[in-house]
Amino acid sequence: MTTTLTDVQALIREWITAFGPTVLAIIAVATFVAWAGTFTLRRVIARTIHRDKDLPAKERKQRIDTLQRVGTASVKILVTVVALMVLLSELGVSIGPILATAGVAGVALGFGAQYVISDLISGLFILIENQYSVGDIVCLNDTCGAVESVTLRITRLRDLDGVVHHIPNSEITVASNMSKHFSRVNLNVGVAYDADIDAVVEIIDEVGAQLAADDEWSENIIEPPQFLRVDEFGDSAVYLKVVGEVRPAKQWDVTGELRRRLKSAFDDADVTIPFPQRRIHQDEE
Repeated sequence: MTTTLTDVQALIREWITAFGPTVLAIIAVATFVAWAGTFTLRRVIARTIHRDKDLPAKERKQRIDTLQRVGTASVKILVTVVALMVLLSELGVSIGPILATAGVAGVALGFGAQYVISDLISGLFILIENQYSVGDIVCLNDTCGAVESVTLRITRLRDLDGVVHHIPNSEITVASNMSKHFSRVNLNVGVAYDADIDAVVEIIDEVGAQLAADDEWSENIIEPPQFLRVDEFGDSAVYLKVVGEVRPAKQWDVTGELRRRLKSAFDDADVTIPFPQRRIHQDEE
């Protein structure tokens, strides 16, 4: 038993003496290349995106973060695979049969891998076309939420209930970005048929202007919410369309505050916001 342990220790020392420096050198070089590659790529991405002055600062940061995450992960995977192949070759392991086996396995798994390849290609186009980035509010097909992660294979969303959705990129047929460049308040306000429409329009425009002038809300509003048109004659109300431009993803906050202020202003002016009602006429016998 002692002889066996001694032999094993001798073999380990011999292996370390023969291959140890080479292995350490390969690991050190791979680590440096991965660090230098990711560092350079991150700087190139940041400088390239910063040149696009048409993008707001927040969107530039989101796009930089998204591209840097995907680029960094890709560089690390590439360097790891190359370093592993070089390491095996230096240890005397022929990588030819490994590559041949991988080729045969690739053919065998081709039908299954086609979905992964489709995901990767779709993810690449999502990034190149800047359809959305981490932090955007989007609807992908029928699933809506905040983008938490974008990779070449999947997009991860978290909805308002806190549910996380993992969506393969190749299955995304419609991507609707609700926080791109700017967002819009789009509100229908219903008033009674006997209301003075001109007076109601004045109230709406006044409330919108006051909201835009409020220090707490002014930085989120690009154009004050204001009356656009009489949008519909409903069963119980006349609906007025109110629109305004706001900062990306701020439309829900601004619309909620606008509703609150309009309700108070209508109450003060005795403007009725009707609720659905039905009249029943009974024929006299």
